[in-house]
Amino acid sequence: MLVRLIYASRAKAPIAPDTVDAILASARKRNPEYGITGVLCYSDRIFVQVLEGGRDQVNRVYGQLMQDERHQDLILLGYEAIDERQYSSWTMGGIRLDKINRSLLLKYSISSELNPYLVSSCATVALLNELASTAAFTQRD
Repeated sequence: MLVRLIYASRAKAPIAPDTVDAILASARKRNPEYGITGVLCYSDRIFVQVLEGGRDQVNRVYGQLMQDERHQDLILLGYEAIDERQYSSWTMGGIRLDKINRSLLLKYSISSELNPYLVSSCATVALLNELASTAAFTQRD
C-alpha cells in the first residue's frame, strides 16, 4: 500500500544551508533503497516535507524524524493512502522557502512567509501541489 505523509517542524536552532544540503544528499542516497520519494521545503527554521512510499517504509522514516534532535514541534499535516505518487520524479526534491514567489505564498498564507503552524494543512498541501506542478522543486540525484 502506498501512502503520502506530510509534516512540518521547527528547527531547534537555525539550520545552515550546507546542513540542509547534507540532509538532502543523505535522503537522495538512502530513499531509492526504501522506495521513498518526496520533497522538502525549508528555511533556516521551518521544514515542510512530503514522504511517499510503502506504509511501513514511510512510517519508519517518520519515526526516525521524530527522534531527530534538530527538530521540535513536529506536526502531522496529512497522512493518506494513495493510488499513485505525486513526487515520483524526486528521490527528495528541495526548495528554499525564501526562494518561492511571495505572491504565491500570499495565495495560501496570511503573510508572504510560509508558516504551517498558522495556516490550514489544506493550504500547505495546496501550495506544495502548486509548487510541484510548476516544477519549482530542484533535484540533485
